Amino acid sequence: MSTLRRTAGGLLAAMTAMTLVAGCSSDTDGSAVPAPIPASEAPDSFAQVIASSNVDAERYVYPVAEGESDHDQNWVDLFMPKGDHPDGSVPLVVLIHGGSWQSQIGADTFVTFARRLAERGLAVYNVEYRRLGSGGGYPQTFADVAAAIDFAPQIGKANPAIDMDNAVVVGHSAGGQLAMWAGTRHKLDDDEVGAKPKYRPTSVVSLAGPLDMRTAVKLGDDRIVRALGGIPEEVPERYTSVDPIQNIDPSMPTIAMVGAKDRVVPPVVSRNYVDAATKAGGTANFVLLPDTNHVTIVDPAAPAFTRVLETISRAAHNAHHD
Repeated sequence: MSTLRRTAGGLLAAMTAMTLVAGCSSDTDGSAVPAPIPASEAPDSFAQVIASSNVDAERYVYPVAEGESDHDQNWVDLFMPKGDHPDGSVPLVVLIHGGSWQSQIGADTFVTFARRLAERGLAVYNVEYRRLGSGGGYPQTFADVAAAIDFAPQIGKANPAIDMDNAVVVGHSAGGQLAMWAGTRHKLDDDEVGAKPKYRPTSVVSLAGPLDMRTAVKLGDDRIVRALGGIPEEVPERYTSVDPIQNIDPSMPTIAMVGAKDRVVPPVVSRNYVDAATKAGGTANFVLLPDTNHVTIVDPAAPAFTRVLETISRAAHNAHHD
């Protein structure tokens, strides 16, 4: 666990009552307006990044369905361009990190990513969730991501500058799968995890996501097998529920970006999804990045990262103006 998460865990646990109870007020429809943990009280490693940019940031704990939130993991960081902005004027990006659905990598790795997007005039909602090894896996990881996204309207009430009518959800690796799943939860049956969403993104950008999970398993991806608790033949209903290629919504514009040198999630896995979505009548674009692998696609020091930022920024701003 990173220094950020260790420090943040203690901070969040100490401030739970303020954030979830005393720090909330009710708006006119009776729902709670959440109070953030101020960035000034966040860990030094977090505050230093924010202090060096034209970005403000706040951390929120989101509620989970089955009981108390895990304050080390059930949180989101909201990054906003500094200054006053008219209501509904700042496009929203929901950012979901990867890491093979496992606990070794968390949302703190996307602080720079989120900051760079916010510097482009975007509100960025960076999601942390429980993973394998820290209380996650199927179904908990998926329930957490659903809960975090369903909490977004509450964040919008606390931050009226955000355009909540449109949102681009972006994910890397496992987060790419979670992002595509999050964009199509409205297609789930009522008894499936994540069903009946309270908030729906309007477009999706996958960065090296396993968007055809059955093919990925056939190609040797045992990380998916661990996350879902078996191969497709053993738990077919789980794959049917969360595999993006089995849950295409043609009305959801999607972009699948992947590195030509990606050996972790080969480009064919994204290509299959885009081909299937296009055949179904959807708007889906496949973007192959040369000289880019599974890690460098989200590495701020890599040449391809600027194109990644530009693609996300364009998608968010275009959705905002449509």
